[in-house]
Amino acid sequence: MASRRIQKELVDLQRDPPSSCSAGPVGEDLFHWQASIMGPPDTPFAGGVFFAQIHFPNDYPFKPPKLTFQTKIYHPNINLNGSICLDILKEQWSPALTISKVLLSVCSMLADPNPDDPLVPEIAHVYKTNRARYEETARAWTQKYASNF
Repeated sequence: MASRRIQKELVDLQRDPPSSCSAGPVGEDLFHWQASIMGPPDTPFAGGVFFAQIHFPNDYPFKPPKLTFQTKIYHPNINLNGSICLDILKEQWSPALTISKVLLSVCSMLADPNPDDPLVPEIAHVYKTNRARYEETARAWTQKYASNF
């Protein structure tokens, strides 16, 4: 069942890709994808391309996919291991969600961090107390790690 659902989502994603993201299988493994996410315009991540791994569990869509950033990013909701703190990837997951909606939510989170539920409290503190320094550091990391094209 999982592979049929993943296959359908892949077809939908190719037919109607979300703006600023793309994703697809790595090789022949339907349960392991790579995603690329363009840094949203008017954010410190603009101009960057961020790569993430997506692993679908065998009981997908009843369990959420695991999304991990491969590209370093300075963000209160993403740690250095690439783990993401996003409710729809945890307790708010629903089988009605698709990988396309997940990618759009990640893009939205890049543009609008949630410093009240941080994965990296230090970055959340900088975000809340010194927005200019947060944006400057995030821009520098984006140039250093996400724009070598």
